[in-house]
Amino acid sequence: MMKNKPRKIYRQNLSNRLVHWGIVLSIFSLIISGLGQMPMYKRYNIVKLPGAEWLGDYSITLAMHYIGAILLIFIVFYHMFIHFFMKEYDAIPKRGDVKESWKIIKAMITKGEEPPSEKYLAEQRLAYLAIGVTILALVITGFIKIGKNVSFISIPHSIVYISTTIHNIATFVLIFLIIAHLAAFIVKANRKLLPGMITGYVEEDYVKHRHIIWYKKIKEKQQ
Repeated sequence: MMKNKPRKIYRQNLSNRLVHWGIVLSIFSLIISGLGQMPMYKRYNIVKLPGAEWLGDYSITLAMHYIGAILLIFIVFYHMFIHFFMKEYDAIPKRGDVKESWKIIKAMITKGEEPPSEKYLAEQRLAYLAIGVTILALVITGFIKIGKNVSFISIPHSIVYISTTIHNIATFVLIFLIIAHLAAFIVKANRKLLPGMITGYVEEDYVKHRHIIWYKKIKEKQQ
């Protein structure tokens, strides 16, 4: 006897999915090429590994870094514009998110009941803010680092030094945030969100159980 397929709810539209995977692609290329600019691959003999010689080529990693930066800047401005235009503020942090995040984490550890959530959990909204601020810091300091190489632009050495320091710190902060983001899927309950960034849909039972406030709004609109 065939089992009925679980009902789905549309969670992530095509625009959100394209932004997400565009960010993944651009950030991945920026981190790989950025570490090559330091240059860490030569320092730790990574270039001696089979197929990794190109990581030590400054011209290749520089071009890769610029291409990744252009893609990231385009996606950031597109993301900001489309969300203001569409008035989609679900991922913006709200008052009480820190306290609510602690309750959710505590519930996952103790296997207790989580507080009712909207489309995004409080911890997801805080992560969105942290990643967003870090990326903006990288974009702004990146512009300054590019500006110092333009002949008709004069930037004080102190500004360049501070920008470079912030850029490097933000890079490693972003790496940590990415690791934390991926580590969140170790928790079984969070894995139900993965299909949302691929197909756009998540299971209705998951939404009904964990995002009850959002689920009620969806049902109200359907009436």
